[in-house]
Formats: sequence, structure tokens, C-alpha cells
Amino acid sequence: MSVNPELRKLDIDIPSQPQALLQLSLLLADDDINLQAAASLIEGDMALAAAVMKAVNSSLYGLTGRVQSVQQAITYLGMREVAAITFEMGLRAAFPPAPELEPIWARAAWRGQVMARLAQRLALDAWGAHSAGLFEECGKAVLFRHAPDHYRAMLRAAADDRMLVELERTGFGVSHDALGAALCESWGLGLAAVASVRHHVLAQATHELPPPPARRGICALSVLAHLVETEAEQSDETAASIAQQAELDPDLVLRALRLELEQRAEAYGHS
Repeated sequence: MSVNPELRKLDIDIPSQPQALLQLSLLLADDDINLQAAASLIEGDMALAAAVMKAVNSSLYGLTGRVQSVQQAITYLGMREVAAITFEMGLRAAFPPAPELEPIWARAAWRGQVMARLAQRLALDAWGAHSAGLFEECGKAVLFRHAPDHYRAMLRAAADDRMLVELERTGFGVSHDALGAALCESWGLGLAAVASVRHHVLAQATHELPPPPARRGICALSVLAHLVETEAEQSDETAASIAQQAELDPDLVLRALRLELEQRAEAYGHS
């Protein structure tokens, strides 16, 4: 999928999707996923497979014993989880390593998992939600790669993402939410996920979801994940409003939000 010509005029390079991830996307689009083919595809990219195996064997997943293959990882964790790890590693590999990007990748991994769990509880597209959460801030990585020193100063100066967007538009003529959506489009993410990435900054700040209603579901999950992350006051009232806008069951939304808040509080308590 081509990138918006208006963005190309800005001479900001948007990395192309690795071939392995493109092929994996096609496999995941099939209702009857060929797990062996997916495992072979990931293992065929040595760098990607090594990164996936390192992540799977980290303490994060708490697996007993060392996982020796991608196929074994799929058996233990499931295809969606392994695919999410693969996309996370592939996305990170598209950009040079930098300390300033580490918090972005950490939030991306956490947010993708939260949005996927929320989607499952609300009978929405869990894979689309996970992808949208993972890619939500990728536009920041695009701008950092484009102008590291300039963008590093912007990251330090901005009190929040809404302020950062204004600084980006002034300095580059484009903001990270628009660039992130363009990257999502070029990497073949679904329309609802692309819309969530494009509108997440404004939606999280104003609690107003973008049109059309059919694409509001994943963006609603983005706002809910932001409420969990920030432990926002009056989150119940906001969740009820988001549920109404996205035409979701308010009781289910409130229950899903509270479960995530409890899980986050418990995780902090253990840490």
C-alpha cells in the first residue's frame, strides 16, 4: 500500500514492511491459520527468529524450561501472542536502537497486550487491537530517525502528546499520529487499526471518538488503555461515554476497564 503523497513531499522516510511480516499478515488473515507455515516463515528470517526466541525465553513470559523453536513457542503461547511478538520485534528492527525509543517500545508492548485483552472481553478484533496498540507511537520513531537531535529536544520539551503534536507540526509539518497511520497503512494494518493510530492523541485528550462509527471500536480501546495507564480520575464516567460512542455495552466496558485497573494495581503491588 502506498504512502500518502503529501507525506512523501516532506522527505520523511517511512520504513517498508519486512517481507516476512508481509507474508505473516497474509497467513493471519486466513480464518484457518496454517501454524506450521507461520512458524517456518518466522524461522526463515534468522534475525527476526532470534529476536522472537529471545523475547519468548525472557522472564516476561515465565515459561518453565527453554523454548527451542518458534513452533514450540506457538504451542506454549498461541499463534496470536507469537505473531504479536514477531511484529513487535520487526517494528523495532526497522529503526536504529536509541535510549529515547526504549520507553516507546515498552509502552507499545504493554498497550498492545492490554488492548488485545480488552478486545477479547468485548468481542472485538483482538489481533487488530493488539496491532493498533503496538503501532500507536511508531510515528515518534519515524521522526526520531529523521532528525534525532531536533526530535530529542521536542520529546524533552513536550509535557504530553498533545503538546508534542503541536511541536511536531511546527517543526516538521507533520505529527507522529499522522506518520504512524501512514506506516500502518503501508504495512497493511486494517482500517480500524489505522484510524485508531491516526486519531489516538485527540481521542485520548478529549474522549471524543472519530467517525465513522464502524471504525470506533479499536480507538475506544486505545482510550480505555490510556485510562488504565494514567489511572485517570473519573475513568468510569469516561468509559461510559466511550462505550456509548462506540456502540458497546457500557456494563461490559466498565467491567473490562476495572479488571485491567485491578491487574495493573496488582502488578505494581508485586513489583
